[in-house]
Amino acid sequence: MNPNNLSKEYTNGKVTIVWQSGKCIHSTNCVKNNPDVFHPKEKPWILPEASTSEKIIETVKKCPSGALTYYLNNKDQD
Repeated sequence: MNPNNLSKEYTNGKVTIVWQSGKCIHSTNCVKNNPDVFHPKEKPWILPEASTSEKIIETVKKCPSGALTYYLNNKDQD
């Protein structure tokens, strides 16, 4: 596994954030737009439980490099 091109997933149960280290240009848009979720000096640095899914999606869409993407988790529960 190349440490310069990692892919990690973080979920709050409704939405999963996918981060690809090799694409990240460290623009800090994620931190500026949603500081409750994105903590670059901590591990794990993404805490999706700390915000709403809507705010997370809004923030991820602002990532200029495409290092952050997301997908909605399928909730097929009765």
